[in-house]
Amino acid sequence: MDDLLLLDGHNDLPWALRELDGPEPDLARGDARLHTDLPRLRAGRVAAQFWSVYVPGSFTGDRAVTAVLEQIDRVRGLASGYPDAFGLADGADDAERVVAGGRIASLMGAEGGHCIANSLAVLRTLRVLGVRYLTLTHNENNDWADSATDEPRHGGLSPFGREVVAEMNRIGMIVDLSHVAVTTMRDALDASTAPVLFTHSGAREVTDHPRNVPDDVLATMARAGGVCMATFVPRFVSRRVAGWDRELLAAMAAAGADHRDLAARDRFARTWDGPPEPRADLADVVAHIEHLREVVGIDHVGIGGDFDGTAELPDGLGDVSTYPRLFDALADRGWSRDDLAKLAGRNALRVLRSADDSADNYAEGPA
Repeated sequence: MDDLLLLDGHNDLPWALRELDGPEPDLARGDARLHTDLPRLRAGRVAAQFWSVYVPGSFTGDRAVTAVLEQIDRVRGLASGYPDAFGLADGADDAERVVAGGRIASLMGAEGGHCIANSLAVLRTLRVLGVRYLTLTHNENNDWADSATDEPRHGGLSPFGREVVAEMNRIGMIVDLSHVAVTTMRDALDASTAPVLFTHSGAREVTDHPRNVPDDVLATMARAGGVCMATFVPRFVSRRVAGWDRELLAAMAAAGADHRDLAARDRFARTWDGPPEPRADLADVVAHIEHLREVVGIDHVGIGGDFDGTAELPDGLGDVSTYPRLFDALADRGWSRDDLAKLAGRNALRVLRSADDSADNYAEGPA
């Protein structure tokens, strides 16, 4: 992988750091409580990373805005705290420049459209602060878009949701359709004039989970120039684990607990007397990536592992040092160097560069 620019679409290290008890860990030395640190990033040949500036759905209004600003500050703190390792990047050219200088290019994506508190001014401010994509929802609906894991409220995007997409196109912020309902996927693809990303999703044809993307939506995304970045989350990549998770959801509902709340889900699962959780493995992830390539073509696939955003990971892909195992497995299945380079980062950089081109006019200010 030495000559591949690996750009991962989604890593939740900033929130994981926020949630850790005690002093901030030394990422240069590593911390076993995390999936991500500098030695393992180097071992995994990670060249560029979209850090998620995530806000839980339980945070609303001003509290959500404050939280996303704090997460942006945390990513900036990573770059200032480890200046020899991380370099902030605002676009594709920036990312390539930082990588050429031997550092890991650090980009930001906001996870959960509720963090803009229904304000286009907040959206624009996030873009000025370096946020390059917005995941339109997280696990809950917001006031203008339906989530994949909530009861339908809008039938996709509301009229204001379409305004959000239009403004994102105008200011050069990428529309991220991971986490959203299929109706929202379709509405956003219809509304967007720029290529979109699924920053951490799988193929629904392979694993029937609401967080995965149906083949017809994948085909529409590809025709519009977008990229689906395959995730490693076991519930999304393994049919066995997805089936277990449906049982967990039913048990939580019977107990009055909210399966959409990640912390509550992890707490419930630790004490649940149901069947043990099955294990996913590297082969499950390979199956999704190969299906994505079959449906959308090699120019529309990428990688979005979701490290530090999930309690469990597939066997063989337990932390950020393990990307070479995945690329070795694909090479063993006949993937060419050019195919691997597109998967690693070239495709995602193309979408980012397209958004950069749209942003050239943003200096004129709000419309």
